[in-house]
Amino acid sequence: MSTPFNDTLFRSMPIVGILRFFPRAQVEQLVPAVMAGGLINLEVTLNSPGAADLIRLTRDLLGDRGNVGAGTVTSMEGLKLALDAGASFIVTPVVLPEVIRACVDLGVPILPGAMTPTEIFTAWSLGATMVKVFPADQLGPNHLRAVKAPFPEIRLMPTGGVTVETLAAFCDAGADAFGVGSPLFDSRQVAAGNWDWFRVRASQFREAYLRARSGTESALATASTIARG
Repeated sequence: MSTPFNDTLFRSMPIVGILRFFPRAQVEQLVPAVMAGGLINLEVTLNSPGAADLIRLTRDLLGDRGNVGAGTVTSMEGLKLALDAGASFIVTPVVLPEVIRACVDLGVPILPGAMTPTEIFTAWSLGATMVKVFPADQLGPNHLRAVKAPFPEIRLMPTGGVTVETLAAFCDAGADAFGVGSPLFDSRQVAAGNWDWFRVRASQFREAYLRARSGTESALATASTIARG
């Protein structure tokens, strides 16, 4: 059965750390490390071996301090597996109307993957909670900004290519959340068992977001003051 989604926690630190292909023993180390660094939203991809068990494990490690989602959901069978394992939100790589509608009916947040303005608008129209813009490293912040111009109401989460260094540019372009995989979960550091590195890396992402959000809020306040004359 799915775990209730805490939207307040998600919005407070909207960085989703993506766990892909890590075995249980490594996830047991990685989750507490990034939590100690201040990240509280994690996604386990269904193409990871033993994904259902890893979702349950991540859910137990997070407790009520964060949200665990299932990523790379590509079918109704995958959706059922993810929800039965306790996922509180669902992420897909592409626009899958059947999966989106099912999540909407169940009241489960759904973040479909999309690239073009047509795909993004279609996903939102079907009821997406937020749209994962992928691959963000190929599209860049300007693509996000261009989509936000006609569709400011659509919540967007760039994924792929979001780093500590690029996060601010995506935030300035209008990103509402950020999906982060290998720039956070570096396979070389995992292989070395350098678990404290992940705490530090998570804190760097957290601070990058807080700085970017502060800058965006200041810019909006200045623009509002100018508009009022």
